[in-house]
Amino acid sequence: MELSDYHPFVSAEAKAEYSRMYDKKAKQWPVPYEVRMVDTSYGKTFVRISGPINGEPLVLLHPTRDDSLFWIPNARALAGQFKIFAVDTIGECNCSIYTQDLPDISAYVSWLDELLTGLNLGAGINMMGLSYGGMLVSQYALRHPERLGGIVLVAPAATVLPLRPEFTLRALLCALRARYFASSFFFWLCEDYLLQDPSNRQIMEAYVSEKLLGVRCFKISRHIPSPVLTDEQLRSIRVPALFVVGEHEKMYSAGRAVERLNRLAPQIQARIVPGAGHDINKAQPETVSRLALEFLIAKYRQHGKPLIS
Repeated sequence: MELSDYHPFVSAEAKAEYSRMYDKKAKQWPVPYEVRMVDTSYGKTFVRISGPINGEPLVLLHPTRDDSLFWIPNARALAGQFKIFAVDTIGECNCSIYTQDLPDISAYVSWLDELLTGLNLGAGINMMGLSYGGMLVSQYALRHPERLGGIVLVAPAATVLPLRPEFTLRALLCALRARYFASSFFFWLCEDYLLQDPSNRQIMEAYVSEKLLGVRCFKISRHIPSPVLTDEQLRSIRVPALFVVGEHEKMYSAGRAVERLNRLAPQIQARIVPGAGHDINKAQPETVSRLALEFLIAKYRQHGKPLIS
C-alpha cells in the first residue's frame, strides 16, 4: 500500500479538519489519561489509558466507524476500578493509522493480539466491547482464551443472532453519505436516548455531523461483516462472560438472543437493560458500567485477588 504523508486521510486539509474535531471532543474525557501509539503488523494503533497505574487491565473496543471517545459516558466509572485501555480500532475513523487492509476477522484478531502484546499485557486481561467491538471481543475469546480473565459483550454485532434486514438496509443507506439517511439511521438507533430529554436531539445532530465528517475525511478500510457464532462456538466459550443488551435492541431481538444463550451457553451470564436499545451506553451508561463492574469485580473476589496490586 502506497502511503501519503496524510494517510489514512483523503488530504492534508481533511486530516487537519478531523483532528480539530477529535481534539475538541477529547476534552470531554472525564478522567486523566495518557495516550500511546502501538506498532503492529497492520499499522499504528492509538490507545487512551486511564485508571490506577497498577490496576487490572480492561480493554475497551468501540463500534464500527467510531473511536475510543465513544466510551466517554463510561470512562469515569470503569477507570475508578480498572486500568482502562480505550482503543481506536485500526482501519476506522480515528487516530490509528492502518498500513494494510485487514481482509477478514482473523486479521482483526491477529491485530488485537499484537496490540495487547505491544501494551505489555500478558494474561488475565479483561475486555469489553459494544456492537462491532463486542463481536471482536467474542472472536478473540474463541481464539485466545488463555490471555483473557473476563469479557463483557454489550449488544455485540450479530454474534448471537443474525442482523435484522431493517438494520442492514438502514446501515447500507448510510453509505450514500447523505445527511438524511445518516440522521434517519442514528435517530432510529438511539430512540430511547432521544425520548429521555428533548435536548438530546441536539447532541445526536452533532454526533451525526461527526460521523459524516469521518467518512468524508478518511480512506476507510473495507468493512468485514459480523459473523453469527455457531452452537458449538457459543458452547466453547469458557472465559467468564457477560452479555448485556437493551430491551429495545434494533439489531436483533433481545429476548431471542438471551433465550439462545441460556439454552446453548448458560455459562455466559445474560442481562437485558430496560429503557435502552443499541444506544445502551448513551441511554443507560450508569447501568452498563455497573453491570460490567459487578461482573468483573465478582470474578476477582471469587479468587481472593485484589484489583490493584
